[in-house]
Amino acid sequence: MTESVRSDSELLRAVSAQDEGALRLLYERNAGWLHARLRRRCSDPDVVLDVLQDTFVAAWAGADRFRGEGDVAAWLWGIAIHRLASRLRRVGAVTRLGPALAERDHPQISAEDEVLVAIEHSDVGTALGRISPQLRVVLQATILDGLSTREAATVLGIPQGTVKTRLARARVALREELS
Repeated sequence: MTESVRSDSELLRAVSAQDEGALRLLYERNAGWLHARLRRRCSDPDVVLDVLQDTFVAAWAGADRFRGEGDVAAWLWGIAIHRLASRLRRVGAVTRLGPALAERDHPQISAEDEVLVAIEHSDVGTALGRISPQLRVVLQATILDGLSTREAATVLGIPQGTVKTRLARARVALREELS
């Protein structure tokens, strides 16, 4: 079977056997969308690139821990968002919902991007920047990305009950920050 027709799950199994070509293809297939989603969470391009690299290093080192349940993309996103939260917590950085309009690669801005930028520069964006990264990522996954609590649990790699608990705490924390 040629590399290009192998599924991400098959590639990940090959990565667990230390197949560098499989890792390269997995990276080519997934780095673009991971980078775009990370940029929505953090406006520092250096941090985003570091987290993206860390994600694939972790995938290389931990491919054998993928249980085969769910989508490889969700597993990779879970690694990426955990790495980002850890990085932001470690450096005490404040993440923003996304880059400013002037930093966008595409001249035509979608309605979603306009709303996200408006939120970023509002009291809500400032309040989101002040709550803990663990609570913020749950809010972003469920509210901004529109994921169900089950989907957010899969993407974030935490139990669904933890998502619900953190979502409730995040709402309280956000209300407190806004008052």
